[in-house]
Amino acid sequence: MSANTFVDNAKVMAKGQVTIPKDIRKILGVTSGDRISFIVEGNTVRIVNSAVYAMQVLQQEMAGEAERAGLTSDEDIMAMVKELRDEDETA
Repeated sequence: MSANTFVDNAKVMAKGQVTIPKDIRKILGVTSGDRISFIVEGNTVRIVNSAVYAMQVLQQEMAGEAERAGLTSDEDIMAMVKELRDEDETA
């Protein structure tokens, strides 16, 4: 196992419910009412914070889009934002 591996266990109840141990909830950054995602990879299941996972997927999908749009510097991005704001104000 790698150095960042943490192992804990929980009992599966009759209805298939499992209580996520407190230390695991803390590591995932989830509290009551939050959503989690189950990612199945072969015979391994990862449990992740759904909000964090969604942001990671979005970041992966958006990787390189700024360069493809010709936005190669902070100045390019600021100019685009200003242009969009100006369009919004005149609409």
